[in-house]
Amino acid sequence: MAEEILKIRIEGELAYIGLNRPEKRNAINQAMLRAIPQALDELDRPEVRAIIIYGEGQAFSAGIDFTSLTNDTGAQGASGGGPDMQRFRRFVHESQASLNRLESIEKPVIGALHGFVGGLGLELALACDARIAAAGSRLGMPEVRIGLVPDVGGTTRLTRTVGYARAKELIMTARMIGAEDAERMGLVNRVVADGAHIAAAEELAREMARNAPIAVGLAKRIIDQGYGLDKMTFQELEVLAQSSLLMTEDFREGASALAQRRDPRFKGR
Repeated sequence: MAEEILKIRIEGELAYIGLNRPEKRNAINQAMLRAIPQALDELDRPEVRAIIIYGEGQAFSAGIDFTSLTNDTGAQGASGGGPDMQRFRRFVHESQASLNRLESIEKPVIGALHGFVGGLGLELALACDARIAAAGSRLGMPEVRIGLVPDVGGTTRLTRTVGYARAKELIMTARMIGAEDAERMGLVNRVVADGAHIAAAEELAREMARNAPIAVGLAKRIIDQGYGLDKMTFQELEVLAQSSLLMTEDFREGASALAQRRDPRFKGR
């Protein structure tokens, strides 16, 4: 994985993935999309309890790198020919798989957002479990302004996050909204002072990280997989997860710590 594309580090129980193309406002190209699953594989270890994604420089992400869109995906087409649609579909599927990998990792993932968060950048943020936005951030999906639609989980995750009516309004108007409006509609969890987004994300990540990691991971999966299912099937996921958790050392430790009125020492097993 090219170090200049992503900045990866681990500090105690927290891991960080920094989008590192500040000169391009962290516009996402094919190399960055391919680097994200590699970074997650590197960070998917027991000692890491939560992951924070942020952007270097003046913005979280300006969205897709249009040079990548036209040159690397076949959208521009070969000399005089039309777009290479098979190649383009492969690019979109790979992009979706990259963000699906982020969404499915059994660790809390917090997006620390600032500056511009648009298009594919917002789709990346939506694949996180929670989003902290700095005051002054601008968020939106402007794809229809250039004749496209959000295609890397944007229509899917935005609808699941803010509801049908809000998702249609944001996507069909291509409107960029402020952090406060995003918080009111549930697009971000919290708005903090400019420059405080990473510290606030760390605070939330540590709050999640002090709980039993297997239980946190399974709770995440139940919510993600159960959304849209009928109530009884959704509840069955709860039963199956709980029956597994009863057998863990962490449950025994948690119960003992509660009885002894002390902080638990979870091991993730």
